[in-house]
Amino acid sequence: MAKAVLGGGCFWCVEGAYKDMRGIISALPGYAGGHDPNPNYNSVCSGITGHAEVVEIIFDESIISYKTILEVFFTVHDPTQLNRQGNDIGTQYRSAIFYLDDEQKLTADKVIDEFQNYFDDEIVTEVTELSNYHEAEEYHHNYFQLNPGNGYCQMVVAPKLAKVRRKMSHLY
Repeated sequence: MAKAVLGGGCFWCVEGAYKDMRGIISALPGYAGGHDPNPNYNSVCSGITGHAEVVEIIFDESIISYKTILEVFFTVHDPTQLNRQGNDIGTQYRSAIFYLDDEQKLTADKVIDEFQNYFDDEIVTEVTELSNYHEAEEYHHNYFQLNPGNGYCQMVVAPKLAKVRRKMSHLY
């Protein structure tokens, strides 16, 4: 099994994109890249911890590649928005790929170069080594699936997931 850690705005959107995808073992929301040794949702949302909302994806490389994981990532969020996704504003919502080894870093850099052709604005996704990862609180796990009536889920998460599933239908 392999692991990817990605931040693309609100972790509910990113987590939802990978749920039910072939080759994905788990997709769990968390926090990464900050300085606080014990972050929690409230402290991360305040922007004081330096963490990004992320999703830790465990996947079977014999079924889905890291490159494909990143292609989905660039479909589910707008990597040209610096420290935000739509109305979610702050460094905690930054676009970030937290790599675990040199091979992941190289792949991330290549995929960013490839995807730049699809965007008018510059991709601002940070590519940085994974540090200070913490799993998010249990009530964030499967949030979209468990709270489909939530206004944010209806207005923000559902359209993003519909877009991913339409464009990447061969993965489900």
